Amino acid sequence: MKKALNKSDFSAVILAAGNSSRMGVPKFSLKFNEKHTFLEHIAHEYCDIGCAEIIVVLNESGASFLKQNIFDFPKNLNIVVNEHPEWDRFYSVKSGLKNLTKTQAVFIINVDNPLVNAQVNKALLKTIEETDYAYPIFKNKGGHPVILSNIIVEDIVNEELNQMHFREFLNKYSKKTVQVDDENILVNINTPEEYRHYFNK
Repeated sequence: MKKALNKSDFSAVILAAGNSSRMGVPKFSLKFNEKHTFLEHIAHEYCDIGCAEIIVVLNESGASFLKQNIFDFPKNLNIVVNEHPEWDRFYSVKSGLKNLTKTQAVFIINVDNPLVNAQVNKALLKTIEETDYAYPIFKNKGGHPVILSNIIVEDIVNEELNQMHFREFLNKYSKKTVQVDDENILVNINTPEEYRHYFNK
């Protein structure tokens, strides 16, 4: 049964378990601005809108890199290691959700989508009470993040299979799209060229 959302009754899972082979360094460590990396910026964006918990899913090398460097994270952030990054996105999502302390609405955001926007996130929060999951669209193109209701969160945590296509898993649930005037929801930073294009580095 879907739960009514109360203040701070939502969390976020940040997916950062990829190998970043094309980038040459962990994408989560890329500078977003003078103050924060991609991961720090995304984490603080979700903390600032009231996330109860923030889970970051890393691979083993990413977790090791994190321990060797200093990061500025919100106090309610926890690190989860995906020991099977070759199993792709669904298992990372499942790993993150399993480590939440309670079931509630959850944002799923990739670390290579760093241009998260509080206005978009708040619009998705309003929508999730009316559907099973929601995501933003710009000019008929779907973007990031996606927000899952507690129903889907429970189903993913209880799913016996670990290797599934995340989008195919969601097909059996109701969805809503939120029209936004923000093309940044479409941005993925996967290569040095894309990084330089958006961040002038």
